[in-house]
Amino acid sequence: MPRTVWSDAISFGLVTVPINVVSATEDHSLRFHQYHLEDMGRVRVRKFCEAEDREVTSDEIGKGYQLTKEQVIPISDDELRDLPLPTAKAIEIEAFVPLESVDLIRIGEGYYLQPSGQVAHKPYKLLAKALGRSAKVAVAKYAWSGRERLGLLRVRDDVIVLHAMRWPDEIRDPSELLPPSVELSDEEIEGALALMDSMTREDLEGEDFQDTYTEALEQIIEAKREHREPPALPEPEGEPGQIVDLMAALTQSVQKARADRGEDADVHDMPKKKTARKQPTKKTAAKKTSRRKPRKSA
Repeated sequence: MPRTVWSDAISFGLVTVPINVVSATEDHSLRFHQYHLEDMGRVRVRKFCEAEDREVTSDEIGKGYQLTKEQVIPISDDELRDLPLPTAKAIEIEAFVPLESVDLIRIGEGYYLQPSGQVAHKPYKLLAKALGRSAKVAVAKYAWSGRERLGLLRVRDDVIVLHAMRWPDEIRDPSELLPPSVELSDEEIEGALALMDSMTREDLEGEDFQDTYTEALEQIIEAKREHREPPALPEPEGEPGQIVDLMAALTQSVQKARADRGEDADVHDMPKKKTARKQPTKKTAAKKTSRRKPRKSA
């Protein structure tokens, strides 16, 4: 059972739902420590007080805001918890919107919301059922870790999920990253759509979506523990050449995707590259117009 990150309540109009917040994800990445290479002694980061020039414990450390170079305003956890805001006491639902209206770049880490106590069971289920039946998501405000945040509430397998969201002014404008204007033909766009069709999946299950990087690291660690050579990396099938022709690249990509899926690698439905009909040159046209029918003799 995942541990509770914090306890709060969902405020839905005049309905209050006490909840426990637990992390919805797990991180299975391998963690490395820092070591002194000469003797493999552990290297640690210690916290020192600049004023007293000594190491301090966690109990001696608090939060503060540097107002000027000489003045720091201390802020306690109790003061943050007792902020004069409705969101300091509950996750306040502000609106309900279609999920398609939310830019995915604003959605962050997910947390499961668990009903806290018998009194929360019925209003929790009411909100979950209403969200599921409406096909909408709730946008809420809440205070956590010293700041007010925006969140998105949705339902996953009858459980309410809270996604942290970024405020609009936290999203950078991507317009400066756009490439210069280029022309794309209909055939190239249709070729890209054909490639998308050949790579379409019904779900994200299977070997293609497994963490092979962590598996490879585990094999290296196990080999070094047993004092043997780590497994060699598989040789690539062939070095891909630089393809200048975009249509040729799309065609080869479709063929490879179909072959990887065990389908017929021949591409029959890729759009044909249209060739423009040659227009007569001015010289030829001039010759044609200069020809005259011979005059009939009188």
